[in-house]
Formats: sequence, C-alpha cells, structure tokens
Amino acid sequence: MAERDNRREGRGNDRRDNRQEETPEFADRLVAINRVSKTVKGGKRFGFAALVVVGDQRGRVGFGKGKAKEVPEAIRKATEQAKRSLVRVPLKDSRTLHHDIEGRHGAGKVVMRAAVAGTGIIAGGPMRAVFEMLGVQDVVAKSIGSANPYNMIRATIDGLKQEASPRHVANRRGKKVADILKKPEAEVVEA
Repeated sequence: MAERDNRREGRGNDRRDNRQEETPEFADRLVAINRVSKTVKGGKRFGFAALVVVGDQRGRVGFGKGKAKEVPEAIRKATEQAKRSLVRVPLKDSRTLHHDIEGRHGAGKVVMRAAVAGTGIIAGGPMRAVFEMLGVQDVVAKSIGSANPYNMIRATIDGLKQEASPRHVANRRGKKVADILKKPEAEVVEA
C-alpha cells in the first residue's frame, strides 16, 4: 500500500516539474499606468489601467493591458494578456533587425532601422521597452505621429511582424539564401 502511494506522489511531482521547465522565463516591463475614475452617486470610484510589455529577450515579445481597482491586479492581468499575445521576430546575429521597417497603427507611425554593433538601443519610451524585452541590442528607431504609448507599442509590433529573415524570403521564392544575400554587380555601360 505504501509503495503505491509513493508511486503516485512521484508521478504527480514529475508532471508538475515538467510543466515548470516547459514554461520559459519571461521578463516584463511596465510601460504605463493610468488612473481612471467613474463618477457615481456617492462620488468617484477610481480604477487603474496598466500597459505591460513581456518578452523572453531571445526574439519573442508581446504586450497586454489590464484594468482593475488596484495597481498590482491591473499589472497581473496585463502581464497574463501579454504572455498570450507573443509574436516571434527573427533577429540578425541575435542583436539587431535584418532590414529597415516601418510600422503603423492609427495615428502612430514608427520607423526602425538596423544598426551596427555597439550602437545600442536608440529609441524612446515605449519603443525602448519593446526592444529590450525582444532582446535587440542595436537599433535606431523614431516615433512619428502619436505619442500615445498604446499606439506606439502597437505600431512597433506591427512593424516587427513585417520583418522577414533571408531564410524565410529564400524559402518563399524557392531560392537559396546565398542568392538572396548576393549583391548585384555593377553593370558596365558600353559607350
């Protein structure tokens, strides 16, 4: 009887341990907290809205927003939503973008450019949080238009979704990666 109980415990613990190992560790960054109020008969009721960016710093990033009566609960809800909305972005040498991209959402427009090693993250506020959680080390980015952090993050993610690695482009075209990366030779103009 005792032997059977030990087997059950061992099996149950193994399953729990495997689940913890399967879930990768994510870093999260709180971007904005807004205090919102609702006017009711007795006065005002305050709530909080949180905007959080989550990433594994190895090419996956997502964002989420949460609302609650207390700040920690709003952050928890936002973090859970962000983990459900992760997108994978191919990175060049695990440090920068493959090519220049432009992202849009509403009135928000962002321009992101690949940069040489040692440049660092040159980006403002919410965009910086996205790049740090993504694991990008060298990028130059500019937000044109809306300064609303929600729209800036959505525009940044929109642009990152458009990024294509040379391997992906080669597969789509039915070519080799070397053919895609080969620079065209200057044509000699005969006089």
